Order: sequence, then C-alpha cells, then structure tokens
Amino acid sequence: MNPSTFDVIATVLVDQFKVDASALDPLVALDQLGLDSLALMEFVFAVEDRFDVRIPESRLDPRQAGVTLEELALLLDEAIDRKASPDVVSG
Repeated sequence: MNPSTFDVIATVLVDQFKVDASALDPLVALDQLGLDSLALMEFVFAVEDRFDVRIPESRLDPRQAGVTLEELALLLDEAIDRKASPDVVSG
C-alpha cells in the first residue's frame, strides 16, 4: 500500500464525510466508519474521482463486510498502475 494513497483516502473521509481522524487505520473496515451504504458508495466515488480512476464493482463492493481501508488503498494503487501502463493486460 502506498502511504500517500492512504493519506488521500483519510483526507477524503475527514474533510468530506466528517469521519474522526483518530478512527482511521489501514485495518479498519469500511463498514466500521459509521457511514451508511449510500455514503460508502459516495466515498468510494470520491476517492476514485480524486485519483481519476475506477475500480470495477466486481473488485470492490464497499458495502461488503470486512473490506478495509488498506484493501481499498491497494485496489486504488492497482488502478493507478493500470492507468499509468495502459498497454498491460489485466486479468
């Protein structure tokens, strides 16, 4: 996980969704952030917009129990890498 990716995720949560910064840890599950299912979807869209990438829903459903901030950061890192290397075929 790229630490700067996590930092951006944390900033979005604090600034746009008013999540307490002290509650943010890479191992915290998205469903433990106190956001309802609609807000979770809006949060994922917000971080995707921030990085100008999309994570396929088949790879991430933020309403699924147990998905951590670290997993989200890793998926974002993968999407960023794919965008930077569009000639690489992903499976």
